[in-house]
Amino acid sequence: MNYNIVAYFLYFAITFLIIVKVGRICYQNGNVFVSQLIPNHEDLCKKINHLLLIGYYLLNIGYCTMTIISWEKIGSFTQLVEIISLKTSLIVLIIALMHYLNILLLTNYIKKLI
Repeated sequence: MNYNIVAYFLYFAITFLIIVKVGRICYQNGNVFVSQLIPNHEDLCKKINHLLLIGYYLLNIGYCTMTIISWEKIGSFTQLVEIISLKTSLIVLIIALMHYLNILLLTNYIKKLI
């Protein structure tokens, strides 16, 4: 049995749910953060936050689909679980790094403007 097709569907389902959930949380809380960085420009803050969300979705979903190319043939159920766990944990790590990098870059950029 070829486990790769099953692994692809499981991987996409898990990562898609993680990406969407984290994106929504960051978007909702990001409005407050960006508004504090750029006071008195609420419309601009919402647009910046929306652009960050779109970039976040595009980058993460694009990365998830590109990683499928590098998967080896999965021969057992144990290997299927290991590969999905490894690839999913890598996505979570990338999301965390992107989040903190965005905060750092926005904070430094806004400080230069002020």
